[in-house]
Amino acid sequence: MSELRSRALRSLRRATQNNDQAVPGPQEAPERSMDPRATTVDVPVENSIIDCAVYVGGHRSQSPTTLADTYRCLRDRSGSIAWIGLYRPAEAQLLSLGGEFGLHELAVEDAIVAHQRPKLERYGDTLFVVLRAARYLDEAEEVDFGELHVFVGPDFVLTVRHGEAPNLSAVRRRMEADPQLLARGPEAILYAIVDAVVDGYAPVIAGLQNDIDEIETEVFRGDPSASRRIYELSREVIEFQRATRPLMGMLESLSAGFDKYGVEDEMRRYLRDVVDHLTTVVERVDGFRQMLQDILSVNATLVNQAQNEEMRNLTRASYTQNEEIKRISSWAAILFAPTLIGTVYGMNFAFMPELHWIFGYPLALTLMALTCASLYVIFKRRNWL
Repeated sequence: MSELRSRALRSLRRATQNNDQAVPGPQEAPERSMDPRATTVDVPVENSIIDCAVYVGGHRSQSPTTLADTYRCLRDRSGSIAWIGLYRPAEAQLLSLGGEFGLHELAVEDAIVAHQRPKLERYGDTLFVVLRAARYLDEAEEVDFGELHVFVGPDFVLTVRHGEAPNLSAVRRRMEADPQLLARGPEAILYAIVDAVVDGYAPVIAGLQNDIDEIETEVFRGDPSASRRIYELSREVIEFQRATRPLMGMLESLSAGFDKYGVEDEMRRYLRDVVDHLTTVVERVDGFRQMLQDILSVNATLVNQAQNEEMRNLTRASYTQNEEIKRISSWAAILFAPTLIGTVYGMNFAFMPELHWIFGYPLALTLMALTCASLYVIFKRRNWL
């Protein structure tokens, strides 16, 4: 990763130096944008261009297919705005764009490496915005997060998408259908992108709410897999919170920048509407996290209650088993006494005084009865019978 960053910075410095030394002219744009630089990309650098357009007065004027053509169109037509949309671009593309539009090397490095947290930074007259979009996957019942980098300059907007969300094609169609809004400049495009990202949170909120309702049902139904699902959903909510909460500060900074740089009041009104929607989302996400913590506590309580009830049942069964063993042992002892006496008298010895005594047999029976009665009384007093 460090090697990639170093290579990107060295290449961007060389590209910037070339721009400073070269004489501007329409013939030099293809050379600066298309010549190979220090990169290991094997595919053509234009393959990741999703859409590229040059707008004049809020209307699409041209649709160049390469970065070189875009640079040329932007230079040839004063007052035009270029909107370049890239999806997981090659390093060479970002280096070319950085050299052409004078993008700061740290911002280009972030766009190359990706995996950034939401943030808003200003480098001179260029804004660099990182957004975390989200979409809810119904089949998998999980949230998929995407990363979007937006460069906003005086006459261009560059979007670098590192995920499936958001659908910027829909944003472009919306803007092209409203030329008056598009004619307000790059700030209007930035507003539309942020608004689309925030509006995309609504289906995620609905999906998470449905998942939480299902988890509540599973918890009170005693589903053993509820704990695992609560944990997984908690991780998604925390990730969602990390994507939405920084946006509040970002939009406040953006609004302050609009005031500072004299952006139209109408754009500030649009931005306040996005802030209102985002506030609702942030509050709902915070509520989801608290709900999951409560559900996890309830689930732990119910699990403990179930375990305690199981232990009571085992104790009760063990007690019952012990009582049965006591009874069996008591009756076994009672029956053993006459057996022992009868066994002694059943021996075939010639010299046993009781054998020739007239009361020997009644005495043996009486001894058996007294022994059994005594054992019965003893066991009965001990509640063994």
